[in-house]
Amino acid sequence: MTDAMNRRALLGAALPALAVPILSLPFLAPPARAEAPVQVTDLAGRPVALPRPARRIVLTQARHVLAMALIHPDPVSLLVGWGDDLRRMNPPDYAAVRARFPAAEAVPLVSRGQGEAPSLEAILTARPDLVILSRATLAVAGDGLPDRLASLGIPSAVVDFFADPMRDTRRSMAVLGAVLGVADRAAAFDALYAGRVERIAARLRDPGERPKVMVHAHAGGTPCCSSPGRGAFDSMIRFAGGRSIGAEILPGNVGQLALEYVLTQDPAVYVATGGPYGGRGGIRLGPGADAAEASSELAEVIRRSRLEGLPAVRSGRAHAIWHGFNDTPAHVVMLEALARWFHPARCADLDPAATLAELNARFLSIPMAGAHWADLPPAAPRREGTAP
Repeated sequence: MTDAMNRRALLGAALPALAVPILSLPFLAPPARAEAPVQVTDLAGRPVALPRPARRIVLTQARHVLAMALIHPDPVSLLVGWGDDLRRMNPPDYAAVRARFPAAEAVPLVSRGQGEAPSLEAILTARPDLVILSRATLAVAGDGLPDRLASLGIPSAVVDFFADPMRDTRRSMAVLGAVLGVADRAAAFDALYAGRVERIAARLRDPGERPKVMVHAHAGGTPCCSSPGRGAFDSMIRFAGGRSIGAEILPGNVGQLALEYVLTQDPAVYVATGGPYGGRGGIRLGPGADAAEASSELAEVIRRSRLEGLPAVRSGRAHAIWHGFNDTPAHVVMLEALARWFHPARCADLDPAATLAELNARFLSIPMAGAHWADLPPAAPRREGTAP
């Protein structure tokens, strides 16, 4: 019996099978890719040992290809399986990946649907030499998933950019750099990331009063008012010197805020998130988005959501940001934008556009093209004789 057959036998008849074809994807080795054995400790504190950098990878969370793209010239060439979260939940971002690397269309799926554990049968079929997991995957599949994979002879590594990005991002990128054999590229990105983060921190050593912030998640594309609670966005808001009104009342990562609560909280800054719901009444941001159109859509969302009376809107402190920043190390761009919006006097010299341009020029093999943030357009001057 072959080794692959032995692995399949260990699964048992009770495991549901997901029919996934085996595809041989070409591997395009990046320059100076290290080939020495890999020894690294992942985000869960588990040792990861590989005889050489991974060449056949399964991403249980497909959006992590965007993190890989910061340090690898062709991340899709390494993939033999991934989840369907990018294709199903973020079509514009998936289209950007596919446009740059058409082979993305042929990468098999190992899970179908948000909240579904990856199929061990599909992972075995893909024959990976590494499975990259996230905290979200472990929350669904259970903390024992790495051990189940190990029992089948499949190494895994946990990285995460969502649950607590301010804590986990740098370590996760170091893990990716090690397992991909591009530790030098990961170190170069880390230097940029750490420098930008320290620059923000230096301006906010004593931020004084933290302005109340309303983060309106997927604004206009979902019922008002969806908002992040404790977790991804909140850690970035706090780092940038703000105070999220959603995090003060919502127990989980996301939830609904009553319109009355939002209005009575009088947030000083309003931040809508936009992206995949742009075609359904939301704000189109991200790949292919236009800043002027996004600004107009922001104004329309505020009107439809009955939020025109917010102090943030009346004072011109209403903005929109790409929702995808919540799960990529490129969120350093978002940190600069938030800090400027929350503390304009202290952080006026921060330049998120320059940081995004540098990421595109020096790192990203899947460039971030299009508008990724927008501001509320200035109110039209009132004609004489009209009511205020």
